[in-house]
Amino acid sequence: MNRHTQLLMLAALGLGFTMSASAADLAKCTSCHGTIAKDHAGAAHKDVACSTCHTGLDRHLADMKTRPTVSFDPAACGACHTDQYKSLFAAGERPPRQSKKDATGPGPDPFFDRAMGTHGFTKEHDLPRAHVFMAIDQFIVDRAFGGRFQPKDGWLYPTLEGGKSYKVWDVLKDNHPETNEHKRFKAGTAVAGNAVCWTCKSSDLMLDWAYMGDKVEGAKFHRGSNPVEVVRSVNHALNCNFCHDPHTTQPRIIRDALIDAMDRDEKGPSVYRDQATNPVKLTVKDAGVRGFTRKIATMDRADSRLMCAQCHVEYAGNPGTTPDGKPVKMAESRLTNHFPWVNADDIEAHYQKIGFVDFVHPLTGAKLVKLQHPDVETYLGSTHDKAGATCASCHMPKVKKADGTTYTNHWATSPRHYMKETCLACHTDKTEAQMNATIDAMHGYYTGKLREAESRMDDMFNAFELAIAMNVPEAKLEEARKLHSTAHINWEYWTAVNGAWFHNPDMAVRSLEKCANASMKAAKLLRDAAKEVNAKK
Repeated sequence: MNRHTQLLMLAALGLGFTMSASAADLAKCTSCHGTIAKDHAGAAHKDVACSTCHTGLDRHLADMKTRPTVSFDPAACGACHTDQYKSLFAAGERPPRQSKKDATGPGPDPFFDRAMGTHGFTKEHDLPRAHVFMAIDQFIVDRAFGGRFQPKDGWLYPTLEGGKSYKVWDVLKDNHPETNEHKRFKAGTAVAGNAVCWTCKSSDLMLDWAYMGDKVEGAKFHRGSNPVEVVRSVNHALNCNFCHDPHTTQPRIIRDALIDAMDRDEKGPSVYRDQATNPVKLTVKDAGVRGFTRKIATMDRADSRLMCAQCHVEYAGNPGTTPDGKPVKMAESRLTNHFPWVNADDIEAHYQKIGFVDFVHPLTGAKLVKLQHPDVETYLGSTHDKAGATCASCHMPKVKKADGTTYTNHWATSPRHYMKETCLACHTDKTEAQMNATIDAMHGYYTGKLREAESRMDDMFNAFELAIAMNVPEAKLEEARKLHSTAHINWEYWTAVNGAWFHNPDMAVRSLEKCANASMKAAKLLRDAAKEVNAKK
């Protein structure tokens, strides 16, 4: 706290403010937190007392070094915003542990494991469930924490009901509390979890995390922190304050890597700036009052494309290497907390420009990037985006209650669950059956293109095996590796993205064709080289 604030606090105490800080009167808080108080006074939450979300205020007033406690429990918001709260934490019908590698999944085996080599995602690559379980599911997935964390009720945990938020550590247990070592405790698991992972699952640690996860004095956690210690402090999934400022009620984003991507120089990459229809004005503020920089960004109007982009994007959120093999370490480089914020057309060039590689393929030796879930950047510039639809238009529509009032449904599920409020709101001359048939056809066509691209890659891997066995010259192998990198990023982008066949089918077909062409070119190059080697024998 700076000297000016300290003087304000001393003045406030000297004026004889003796009313308990737990009362609705905000005088004691406003004496120091004037900017927040001013915004709060004119907002919809103007009658909500500080003590609603903050405890320990009396201790804080008596000793400024004693920080008040902030409640991040979404249930506090749910006390007033009941419909939004219950719908946000609706469970849905998808059970846990449904693998993307199943025969009917978006990345079926055996091809997926062949293409990904020994990457941690091959340990368990699950389909996402409802938001209510997003932290619970991530902490127990086999690829994250080595099997350390498990549900207290074992296989009964899928019976958890929706309609309310869960505290993670009421549901899960640490089977190895005796050690903080991040290692494998169970066969068939990996330890791919790191300190950045929490940032799109929860806002619980936002006050203890400096901008971009930098390691600075005063911040309890940073990018290089022990991930076990970090997640033990996370207890809520998808807090309401991800998207809604509790003081001003303004729409906002808090995810630092997205703010960084949006706040880049005008010449830097930004799919939102270049592709988004009717973009909003973003105001970035330094909200760090604990001795280090911490940013939030408010919008002049709500844009769910940015709100959802706090998580539903491609990101680099783990250690890697540069193309020449030098390590990119969590604590040392912001590239380990980075949003490329470009779409499939530009993703390969972006990673080449910043010099980041996730892993090396064990068969081919190609340097590859592991894609996550580039949903928003895929959607931006699409047919529906150009028509003015946002994420909320299809996934969070306004719905009517039995009493005739409406509210924004926060379930964030497939629009198939409420076609009348989504598809048919625009396509008024169509029926639900027609819309479902359209979506199914788009999905089938896209899936066929994806399987075609995978077959070309599979043939490329066969050609690599032949070339290596034939001792094809390194120069030829390296040429083919570059083609493999192109094929990989234009394939795996689409196994990672959600709803690709609907969000931007034209881009998907275009990108998958790049994959197929690069794969065929690499296969031909390698087989021709093998023939040359054989001819010289």
